[in-house]
This record gives sequence, C-alpha cells and structure tokens, in this order.
Amino acid sequence: MTILDSVILGIIEGFTEFLPISSTGHLIVASEFLGIEQNALNKAYQVIIQFAAILAVIFNYRDKFTLKKIDLWMNVFIAFLPLALIGFIFSSQIKELFSVNIVAVMFIVGGVIFLIVEKFFIHEDAQTIHDVEQVTLKHSLVIGFAQVFALIPGTSRAGSTIIGALLVGLSRKASAEFSFLLAFPVMGAVATYDLLKHYQDFTESNITILAIGFVTSFIVAYLTMKLFLKFLEKFTFVSFGVYRIIFGIVLLLMFN
Repeated sequence: MTILDSVILGIIEGFTEFLPISSTGHLIVASEFLGIEQNALNKAYQVIIQFAAILAVIFNYRDKFTLKKIDLWMNVFIAFLPLALIGFIFSSQIKELFSVNIVAVMFIVGGVIFLIVEKFFIHEDAQTIHDVEQVTLKHSLVIGFAQVFALIPGTSRAGSTIIGALLVGLSRKASAEFSFLLAFPVMGAVATYDLLKHYQDFTESNITILAIGFVTSFIVAYLTMKLFLKFLEKFTFVSFGVYRIIFGIVLLLMFN
C-alpha cells in the first residue's frame, strides 16, 4: 500500500461509512482497482480508519457524550444488542456469506427498499420524532433488529438502521443522527476486536501510511456527517436508492 492508496481508501471510508451506501462494497472495488492485497498492513490500516470514523462521531456529537444523556445512550445500547448477539452467535455463517455477488445483490435490494419506503411509507409531515433524544425503548429495539440485516455484506449498517428508524416514525434527519450515534458502539466493538486480533501488524515502518489514512478518514467522515444532514434538510433518500441499484449492477458486470 502506497501513501496515495492510503489517501484514496481513507477518503472512501470516511465518505461512505455514514451514508446508506455500504463502505464495504466501495472499499472492495477500490482495493481491486488499486491492486491492494489483504496483507498485514492492509488489515492494520482497516482498524485505523475505523477508529478514525469513531472519533469523528465523538467530535461531531461532543454534547451527547455526557452523563446527562444517559437515557439516550441506554437506547443506543439497546439498539446495538441485537446485532452484537446475532453477530456473535452466527459469526462463522456470516463470514461464509461474503462474496462480491452477494454484496452486489444486497446493494440492489437495499436501493429498491429505499425507493419503496420513500414512495409508500414516508410522509415527512407525519414523522413525529425530530430529535434523537425522543427515541423510546420500543423504537430502539425495532431499529436494532433492522440493523441485524447489516450482517449481510453489502446491506450497509447505516442503510439498515436508517430504514428502521424511518419506519418507526423518525424524521430523515433524526434517522441519520441516530444511525451516527449507533455507529459508536458497533464500530467501537468491531475495531477493538480487530485491534486485539491484528495488533502485531502495527509497526514503525507502517506508521506514515497508517497516520495518513487515519487523518484522511477522520476529516472526510467528520465533514460527510455534517453535509449529509444538510442534504437531508432539502432532499430525500431517493438518490441513494438509485445510486445503490446502479452501483450493484456495475459490481455484477465487473466481477462476473
């Protein structure tokens, strides 16, 4: 992996992690084009850019990371549990699902679901929850079970949680924000596990590439969250649905 590769993948991770378009699928395609192999450096790099994305959540929502917001974080934790439990129990089966074809198909399926939800279910004037602190335990459980679908490669963690949030009555903006906050325990758990598994891959010879990837991913993720919320003030998720379908078709054509 070169410094340029580090910058490119950092940008892709930071930009796609919090959008409903699956960072996994985009990193697969980018790595294929760049000819990056799954070696020790690449595994360490993936851990680093995940931690950068987590840090971006903390910086964007510093006011939420206080003891005064304990009720909010209890709901976030409840939403995290279904994914954690099912992911742990069926971890080996989930690994077997990974293939480019499955990623591509789930891109398309997710895109169609976004279009259906926007067309038939979502009416902004009927959305009753405009603040993530109004989310209830019941809402959290539904969103949590919706997030379980993200265990299927290509589904998108952000996409599945946003769909779940929209269906229980959150506004588009509140759905995105709850998805951002839910990323903290999810990505924190994944990144910590990967760090313990691959800590030996962090060496002084890799420090420059890792540092550049970290900084790039953090800056892009931080800005993307802010711009995404601005986008949702005027637009719907239809464009993301269309993009997912097109990207999924492109993946099928490229790898078959």
